[in-house]
Amino acid sequence: MDRTPRDLLTAMFEAAVAAADPMLCVPQQLPRDVKGRLVVVGAGKASARMAQAVERHWDGPLEGVVVTRYGHAAPCERIRIIEAAHPVPDEAGAQATRDILAAVEGLTEDDTVLALISGGGSALLTAPAGGITLEEKRAINTALLRSGAHIGEMNTVRKHLSRVKGGGLAAAAHPARVLALMISDVPGDDPATIASGPTVGTDTGPADARALLERYGIDMPPSVAAYLASGERPPFDDDVRLSRTENRIIAAPQISLEAAAAVAMAAGVTPIILGDAIEGEAREVARVHAGIAAQVRRHDQPFPAPCVLISGGETTVTVRGEGRGGRNVEFALGLALALEEAAGIHAIACDTDGVDGAEEVAGAVLGPDTLSRALAAGMDPRAMLDNNDGHSFFEALGDSIVTGPTLTNVNDFRAVLVV
Repeated sequence: MDRTPRDLLTAMFEAAVAAADPMLCVPQQLPRDVKGRLVVVGAGKASARMAQAVERHWDGPLEGVVVTRYGHAAPCERIRIIEAAHPVPDEAGAQATRDILAAVEGLTEDDTVLALISGGGSALLTAPAGGITLEEKRAINTALLRSGAHIGEMNTVRKHLSRVKGGGLAAAAHPARVLALMISDVPGDDPATIASGPTVGTDTGPADARALLERYGIDMPPSVAAYLASGERPPFDDDVRLSRTENRIIAAPQISLEAAAAVAMAAGVTPIILGDAIEGEAREVARVHAGIAAQVRRHDQPFPAPCVLISGGETTVTVRGEGRGGRNVEFALGLALALEEAAGIHAIACDTDGVDGAEEVAGAVLGPDTLSRALAAGMDPRAMLDNNDGHSFFEALGDSIVTGPTLTNVNDFRAVLVV
């Protein structure tokens, strides 16, 4: 291996992010045979960069509006870019969603809507259904984020409280043709789950959303309870208003994991992709990764060292502390504790959008000396994990990974290197 462990792990993460750059994956997917207007709409952390790619590679007239997270804008001339809050929605997102719905209103069969959808769109597309207020949606969203619910469960609730999710955007554009280009940030790459599926019909019902809120002990305001009891719901999969909609996934976690694996192989390290859809509590997923890495170190199984265990997906964190959390630094701190300073094992855990949780930090790196350095600095790693304070832990050690907004999002990236 001709690089330091940290350099190799960082290069692998950079390759994973680069493989999902919208400038690479959007141009070849642009629609053909557009007869009428081309209206571009979108939502997500990658949507502004996707819009920029459309502008650079589309010669004809176009118009539209896209909403992205604060700090994730990209310069566009013909498509209006609006920034709003994530992961908890705000009024800017609500206004942007009203503008998006207005942009697709009154279109004809000759018109085409190009929907640019990526992770983060659930919070950014905000159009409360029925008599539900924005503040009530914010409260439920915050509670879901702290509950430990996985992304599919959270998005089931979100789409049943929205006028735009769960196929609502595509239904509003009917009878125009809708082509949705999606960058997947969800385990399994289900289009119905990416940004809560604004162009995908749903097969769940209000009872499913109510059951999830009850399971996780989340209080329902009277307006939410009344709406879920009203019988109103997002469009079914076979709704005629969705009959001219096509959903395409143009970038996904597996592609990025393979790009990272190629970097490892070029460095003489055997890459082992454990999976692109791994879920579970971040600290428990860390314990499993630690167990596999220890088996490699002690017994050269399932592969001899040097090798690197690579995985993607989206873990969860049941928040019990008051620290500066984030599922990737929770994984990294849990991994360090589980490894107990095992020699020759290094790791990186980062979110490919550059934002882990609510922090403007992608994640962290760790090595065999992480715990000893922390103890020498007067920190209690176990207490900090219990307080969900991974960002403070790695920041104090100088081991945070800060990229700034990457303008893409294919979920978490983890690599455990055994040398």
